[in-house]
Amino acid sequence: MKLKTKILLCSIGWLVLISALHAYLNVNWAAVLNDYRPESQRKITVAYLPVTCQLTCPVTDYISKYSENGEIFLPRMFQGFPEMKEALISNKVQAAFIVAPMAIALVAQGVPIKVVYLGHRYGSAVVVKKDGPIHSVADLKGKTVAIPSRFSDERLILFRAMKVNGMKPGDIKMVEMAPPDVSGALAAGAIDAFSMGEPFPSQAEMAGYGRVLFQARDYWPDYMSCILVVRQDLIDSRPDAVQTLVDGIARSGLWLDKGKPERDDAADFVGRFYYNQKPALLRWALTKPMDRVTYSPLAPRKADFDMVRDLMMETGILKKKLDFNQYTDTRFSDHASIETAWKYQAGSGVAH
Repeated sequence: MKLKTKILLCSIGWLVLISALHAYLNVNWAAVLNDYRPESQRKITVAYLPVTCQLTCPVTDYISKYSENGEIFLPRMFQGFPEMKEALISNKVQAAFIVAPMAIALVAQGVPIKVVYLGHRYGSAVVVKKDGPIHSVADLKGKTVAIPSRFSDERLILFRAMKVNGMKPGDIKMVEMAPPDVSGALAAGAIDAFSMGEPFPSQAEMAGYGRVLFQARDYWPDYMSCILVVRQDLIDSRPDAVQTLVDGIARSGLWLDKGKPERDDAADFVGRFYYNQKPALLRWALTKPMDRVTYSPLAPRKADFDMVRDLMMETGILKKKLDFNQYTDTRFSDHASIETAWKYQAGSGVAH
């Protein structure tokens, strides 16, 4: 065989090998194959961010794979709420964990979605530089604080804290920033503080440059941020699939609240297989202390959403008053109330 022929064959073989590795490592084959199924049999695609407020999403996906019926849905991770919102509107995802004010605002804009469940209770905090000059809410006057979205509960926390401390709405400069970017921005001095869900407050604490100024619970009893929304066309055409999704999330919330061993297990497999974060970081956020974030009860309550809606109107991001029933569908959470925690132990390979 001539040298040119050998070089040509080696080049072709190399290209085939690289292409095969790329397809194996980077293509989501489950999502690709799902698109070829009949619409009535497709798995729901659920959008989530790498925050502990949405931990029940990857936990449900991971544990359900070991159950008799297999995985319930296809999870798809995003890095920010704007991209997630667009994917939901365009039906690239059928369900998503988004912040409650954003869900209400989308319904007000005519987007056909409904809130069917919560993602968590608590788990958000305002963080400042560890050795910086900010030691009270009043010290935030004139400072720049990062928030995940203007339609977020983390923004509303700031307004509640400012009101209690006699501050005006314009006393703090708020900038929107993707959650994974805030810790680095604080360390670099690009912002003075951030209001964000876990594990990013824990990340700043562990790294030694951040200090929690206050937890959400300090100004907002029974605080909630991320909630689960589902497209109305899916609710109308496949309510059984929505119920299965909500039941799975409910079971994961109860499992996570069983105790420290379950939290440690979740930190391990979610950090390695879903969030691409160090398990030690998630372990810190989930266990120091255990009630830093909780996952039950998660049924939507009218009083909670009325308060969010009223705060939205007070702070100028909602123009018309919506009733609770216009943006929620509680029949799924009503049914999920009879669910029990997953029976699953790490490494057992079996879930019930």
